[in-house]
Amino acid sequence: MTTTGKALETLLEMCEESNASDLHLAVGLSPRFRVKGSLVSRNDLRIFDAADVEAVAMELGRMSVPLAPGEGTERIREILMREKSIDGAVTSPSGIRYRFNVYRASDACAVALRRLDSRFRPFAELGVPERIGAFSEERDGLFIVTGPTGSGKSTTLATMIDIINHKRDGHIITIEDPIEYIHKSDRCVVHQREVGRDAKGFNEALVEALRQDPDVILVGEVRELETMRTALRAAETGHLVFTTLHAGDCVGAIERLIAVFPPDEQNSARRQLSLVLRGVLAQHLLPQENGGRVPACELLVNTMASANHIATGHSAQIYSVIETGGNNGMVTLDQSLEKLVRSGAISLRTALGIARYPSQLKQSLGVA
Repeated sequence: MTTTGKALETLLEMCEESNASDLHLAVGLSPRFRVKGSLVSRNDLRIFDAADVEAVAMELGRMSVPLAPGEGTERIREILMREKSIDGAVTSPSGIRYRFNVYRASDACAVALRRLDSRFRPFAELGVPERIGAFSEERDGLFIVTGPTGSGKSTTLATMIDIINHKRDGHIITIEDPIEYIHKSDRCVVHQREVGRDAKGFNEALVEALRQDPDVILVGEVRELETMRTALRAAETGHLVFTTLHAGDCVGAIERLIAVFPPDEQNSARRQLSLVLRGVLAQHLLPQENGGRVPACELLVNTMASANHIATGHSAQIYSVIETGGNNGMVTLDQSLEKLVRSGAISLRTALGIARYPSQLKQSLGVA
């Protein structure tokens, strides 16, 4: 193992010793660890210069970038200069997985690593609505988890895949960039494909998956039109499809998905989505009063009423469906925030900063 490789392992061990969720490396700073939501440094670590950070970046790049015989650091550096960032995952000596992003900042390398759960936690422990467990029992259709980067979307979906793996007999294919959580086949046969290593791209892998007799398909993210089309077709033809989007709430996820299609296709895409969509979960990780982070969630279960609003483009009406859908397990973001404030998990200020209707939330909480 290289000297840099050993140094990286040491940093990951420190991350685990301090129970940090993230590790950041930047030129001119000592390594910083996110502990209970705050970035902290350690007195026993020196300041990293440009060569130090680049060495770690190249070491991580070797774990993620497919290299031909004879290729090495220069090839990784070339890709980083062209693409401006490289994603991947690495396993520490203790077996804990980390997702990493190597990127350019101020004409230098920077590195961010996110520690992933070493086990699949139940929904109650994750803090997400347990109602979403029912979606893992669906035989076909589309389930979307949305939210900003770092909101726990991958963790939630990993738990859902784990449930299916242990409770159903079938074939699961995951398409990820990178692979974050490792699933070992149990009752299901599980194949995990990493974009760039095992497949050319998300859409190519999704098209190929439809020829591989899958029951369940996880698509790490649908970003492009063709991937969106293929995902909807897969959900329509008897497959259960899970995916993620970057949107702030459930309706935003639906509108973002539809907006990918050309204007002349959007009406038909709405009708198709209204038929195959099973539900949408929107997550936001918020700072807790006692340190750490807790999710605030919005959940849409696609009922006949919401399906009709999706098909006809009456998106604003979907909010009303969620507000009155408590009997179906639905919850609005503001309802979730109210519960978190009442329990003392988050501050009122935090809740008001993300609430859709801050004044109504204050009224519900009896705050002037």
